[in-house]
Amino acid sequence: MVTSNYYKILDVNPTATQGQIRQAYRRLVKLFHPDTNTGVANHERIISINEAYEVLGDPQRRKSYDWQLNQNYQRYRNVSQDYHNYNKRRQNVDEHLQRWINHVYRPVDKIIIQILKPLKSEIDDLAADPFDDQLLESFQDYLETSRGLLKKAHNLFTSEPNPSNFAGVAAHLYYCLNQVNDGIEDLGLFTLSYDDYYLHTGQELFRIADKLRQEAQTAMKGIAEIRS
Repeated sequence: MVTSNYYKILDVNPTATQGQIRQAYRRLVKLFHPDTNTGVANHERIISINEAYEVLGDPQRRKSYDWQLNQNYQRYRNVSQDYHNYNKRRQNVDEHLQRWINHVYRPVDKIIIQILKPLKSEIDDLAADPFDDQLLESFQDYLETSRGLLKKAHNLFTSEPNPSNFAGVAAHLYYCLNQVNDGIEDLGLFTLSYDDYYLHTGQELFRIADKLRQEAQTAMKGIAEIRS
């Protein structure tokens, strides 16, 4: 394995002729030899110059050295290419993750909040008189709006493949959306039957959905900390 660049030591091009190498060697020996120029004398430099010339000054040894030098260069190119490919893959992964966060996770999380947050005030309003047509109609409007938002959330969730790094986050969101869907359906059954059972189960399903949303948020923060 080549550890020194003899061409650089002799200050010649790798395509230099044997005559050019010999001339470069003589010039450097004269420049650094203590008997001719004490101002720039350098014993270590002389040793490296002699070592370089012993190889490059011999055509057969030079040929072997050039082959080893080329092998080193190829290994360096391969390592550089591997590093470049790794960085490219890492960049593509990072771009995919960021796209998923911006186009899926954040908008879906926002929609879930838009559905869950109004429930308490909606039920409080309805509790004033569950049989009041106007209050019931307002509650049904809320449920219908929630169905539309949920459909939008489902479309966003399936618009891009989930990154493997965020499998846990995606799973929490998926189950959260399912709980929201079941909760809306139970709350809808209340408007048809006036059975408080459906009102209570709907609220419980929303509570579970909110917990899953928060767990997804916690998992997201954990991943962000690891990657930072």
